[in-house]
Formats: sequence, structure tokens, C-alpha cells
Amino acid sequence: MRLIQWSLAILLLAGLTGCQSSLMVKSGGSAPMPEPGKALVVFMRPSSLGGAIQSSVYDTSDKEDKFIGIVSSKTKIAYQAEPGEHLFMVIAENADFMVAHLDAGKTYYALVSPRMGVWKARFSLLPIHNQAGAKYSVQSSDFREWMDKTAWVNVTPAAEAWYREHAADIREKKLDYMRRWNTADAEQRAELTLPAADGI
Repeated sequence: MRLIQWSLAILLLAGLTGCQSSLMVKSGGSAPMPEPGKALVVFMRPSSLGGAIQSSVYDTSDKEDKFIGIVSSKTKIAYQAEPGEHLFMVIAENADFMVAHLDAGKTYYALVSPRMGVWKARFSLLPIHNQAGAKYSVQSSDFREWMDKTAWVNVTPAAEAWYREHAADIREKKLDYMRRWNTADAEQRAELTLPAADGI
């Protein structure tokens, strides 16, 4: 029953939004900066793969999930985070996770990366490193292209209402996939970790 409810929630969100989520609003002006005492984390989705399927991102922990927003194809969202260690999560057909170690005053970047799933696109969170030789690097020409082709979006009251309505189903999906995350080996965890030194 929960699987059916969750599938309907995703289909409803996709139907409401198409390629861009109507639950988010584009923001004008200059790029955001870290607030005093905070770190800024930017989640970007430059790929158009699975464009009709929305991906929602969260700052998660054992006790609570904080809704960050919905990251559609060709959009990006900025999150003001407390310094320290965080576990971020992306939800669609699946749930996936990324660890981040954040320093105040720095900006960090992560890709919301689609891949083909069983019924629809699945998503991963991939750290973008501040190293020239990294697969995903803020020093690369790819990164500059990703920044140029994605638009900043902000959460609306409608998005917050969507999250409150589906929070229990999101939590259940998270706990299911968390069991797999907890069995990941050290190498897998390292690939999905954003070190503090990668902030700029």
C-alpha cells in the first residue's frame, strides 16, 4: 500500500510539473552567498535525462528530515547549512545519500544526477570536488557549463505543503534505502563524501 501511495505521489508531482516544477519559483538577482556562520550547499541538476521526473533533496539525520527543495532538470537550489557533518538525501523512485563536511563561509556543490530506474529515473547525489583531476570538479569547463545552463530556484509554500503531505512516505522510503547505505563499504562511502576542503 505504501508503495502505491508513494508511486501516486511521484506521478502527481510529475503531472503537476512537467520538466520544471511549478512548486518551485525561479529567483532573479545575483548568486547566493553563505550567510554569516553558515556554509552554502548548491544542488544542481544540469542533465535533461528523466526530465519529467522531479527529484527532492533533504538534509537528513536519524531524528529528522529537513526539506531543501525540488530540483528539476536545468535548475539549482542553494541551501544555507550549519557547519559540520551532514547527510544529504535525494528522493525519487529511490533514495540516495551523500555525506558532506562543511566549513562556515564556504560554498559547496553537488550534482543531482539521474540514471535509468525500473519505472522511472532514479537519482544520486555526487560531490563536486575542488581538485583539477576529480571526475566532477569546480575547476572544470563542465562545471562552468553546468552553472550557466541551470537556473536558481526557491521553495514556495506549495512545495512546503507537498512535503508535509508526503513526509511519512518519504521517511519510509528513506529508512528502506538507509539499510543499503549502512552496508556500503569504505570505498563507496568515500565516493559519496564531500570533504570540507572542497568548499570555495
